[in-house]
Amino acid sequence: MDYAIGDVQGCFNSLNALLKKINFNIDRDRLYFLGDVVNRGSHSLETLRFLYSNKDNADMVLGNHDFHLLVCALTDRHPNKKDTFHDILEANDKNTLLDYLIERPLVIEYEDSLMVHAGVPPNWSQSDVINNAALVHSQLRNENLSEFLSQMYGNLPHTWSETLTIKEKCRYTINALMRMRFCKEDGELEFEHKLNVDKNPAGYKAWFLHKNRLMKEQKIFFFTVEDSPPCSQPGAAKCSNGCIWGGQLTAYNLTNNIYISQDSVEI
Repeated sequence: MDYAIGDVQGCFNSLNALLKKINFNIDRDRLYFLGDVVNRGSHSLETLRFLYSNKDNADMVLGNHDFHLLVCALTDRHPNKKDTFHDILEANDKNTLLDYLIERPLVIEYEDSLMVHAGVPPNWSQSDVINNAALVHSQLRNENLSEFLSQMYGNLPHTWSETLTIKEKCRYTINALMRMRFCKEDGELEFEHKLNVDKNPAGYKAWFLHKNRLMKEQKIFFFTVEDSPPCSQPGAAKCSNGCIWGGQLTAYNLTNNIYISQDSVEI
């Protein structure tokens, strides 16, 4: 069986409980994590070590918390007070785990669907997603990685244009695929509001609620935002139920299209 799993965020106890519930077998099953495997929970190191040790049968897309870990580890930026990945930064296998994260994609193609962390701009086609994510991948593998990471924070540019610089294209792509909450139909991003998707600011919607988005015929697996209502839109499958906030950790069985959820068991 193949499974897509939402935000673990260092909730390793809940992940173990979920894997027992689905009778996960490392020799038979495959896991696809939709980003944010670390931070906020108490066991980021164990979670990341689990993915690395099972990398032949498990993969992940980068989420904003995973990317934040890379920035804090490889630039002058310091962790925030709420960050809980100090165990990784102090681990003797830190470099191995960071190298593993650097190699993770922003998007995974699974059969005729895509897996991302936050979503896809309504005006992007599948080739747009793949090509722009590949541009970011190339920069992550660049010898000037620290310099690149230090330039990726910020909300601008709000909109995509082929006239953007490489740095601007990468920042927009990272923000869209990892952070996007609200946007316009033309892909203009909005980060001022931290509301749930059913309380959108005027002129903006959650990406999957735009009726004319280019990828509406293809399924996109994503994490969505905390406490948001279930996503019932065609072509969009929500895989997160706020485990870190006392909710549930959810796996989507990609073989039979069934959701399996585990109540949080974090202490």
